[in-house]
Amino acid sequence: MTDTQKATDRPSAPPPRTNTVDRAFRISERGSTFGREIRGGFATFFTMAYILVLNPIILGSAEDKFGRQLDPVQLTTATALVAAVMTVIMGTVGNLPLALAAGLGLNAVVAFQIAPLMSWDDAMGLIVLEGLLICVLVVTGLREAVMHAIPQPLKQAISVGIGLFIAFIGFVDAGFVSRIPDAANTTVPVQLGGSGALTGWPVLVFCLGVLLTVGLLARKVKGAILISIVTMTVVAIVIDSIAEVETWGLTTPAWPDEVVGSPDFALLGDFSLFGAFGAPGVGVITVVLLVFTLILSDFFDTMGTVVGISTEAGLLDEDGKVPNLGRVLLVDGAAAVAGGAASSSSATSYIESAAGVGEGARTGFANLVTGGLFALALFFTPLLTIVPLQAAAPALVAVGFLMMTQVKQIDWDKYEIAVPAFLTIAVMPFTYSITNGIGAGFVAYVVIKTVLGRAKEVHWLLWGTSALFLVYFAIDPIEQILGVK
Repeated sequence: MTDTQKATDRPSAPPPRTNTVDRAFRISERGSTFGREIRGGFATFFTMAYILVLNPIILGSAEDKFGRQLDPVQLTTATALVAAVMTVIMGTVGNLPLALAAGLGLNAVVAFQIAPLMSWDDAMGLIVLEGLLICVLVVTGLREAVMHAIPQPLKQAISVGIGLFIAFIGFVDAGFVSRIPDAANTTVPVQLGGSGALTGWPVLVFCLGVLLTVGLLARKVKGAILISIVTMTVVAIVIDSIAEVETWGLTTPAWPDEVVGSPDFALLGDFSLFGAFGAPGVGVITVVLLVFTLILSDFFDTMGTVVGISTEAGLLDEDGKVPNLGRVLLVDGAAAVAGGAASSSSATSYIESAAGVGEGARTGFANLVTGGLFALALFFTPLLTIVPLQAAAPALVAVGFLMMTQVKQIDWDKYEIAVPAFLTIAVMPFTYSITNGIGAGFVAYVVIKTVLGRAKEVHWLLWGTSALFLVYFAIDPIEQILGVK
């Protein structure tokens, strides 16, 4: 054997060893760093920490059929616990920077539509049932198949629509935009500020925060979003201490009297899985329609969020598929079960996770940070909820801009794609619902393809989901026909 042959046969030098955690979460592989993941985890938490205040308010303000109200302290504990556990599980199992917590909209349905018909135990049992059924859809592959059946341009439209939606959320949460009461007898649904003009210190904090955030982003400063949130929180605390501020909304930026609060886990396990079906005065058809509404809303809200976050993070593969999609969807379904079992309402994926992505998060490691902060909130809720919405909302506006840039990928010369894409993008913010936007886009896509004589190009799953959306949009007359209203 020659020396050349010996050299050829000799094993090559092993590749440089990488950190175990880095390798497990594929941090370097996805072009991220530990610093970006940590900053992203903090940014996501601060933009969604409001749920620790808002969820107890929504659920705690409602009464069930028997006049019982849920305890706010217990609700806060349940909300933080479910968010912490499921966010960490999503990070480790799904490896996406996608945080979970009690879903807004879904909690309002539970509080004001379901609970008045039955006991809280029965209402939360429906949430658990909804989550179990979603898990079944995941295990059978149907939920993943639906996502794969969506044309790539519609996926991009979903991401763009979500961008506009979360920017609108930021404007509304900060008080920059407000709804005009119906009593005003005007055709204009929203207005600038609370009275047609910008007034008050809180709105000033938001405006300065937006300018600071976009300025830092334009300069490509690392940690731009997190720097803005922290800076404007400090500014808000100073303003609150020296100026007379009528209200900051849900969260007042003042140092709390007590930093530590005791968690109360009494609500955990307080549900009845099939109790709603035997609730007096509630028919089986009514219960089935309620579960259908919950499933459809949760199903497509999550679908839009997962697609939007993955697209913005650049994680879609060459076929436009989300990595570890089956795992991600299964964890999301399990989160609904966990939320119902803890009486904190259905937990779902949060579009506010886009703030973490905007900060550079690309893996589930960011979720460990976000989940850890929610776990700390079990004991330090007074301290961790001093960030006012006006300081966190600029992050949503900035990320909305970043997601909006994907609109250039859509072919606006092809009406069979352009019209459904437009409806998807427009309906989301205008109806304040990801599900509504997806439904409008799906139905329009199927109809236009059919009108053009190209119905065979539509995947059969899109036909099925579009039919379900027609039921969803026409749920009121259907209930009247069935005599359940």
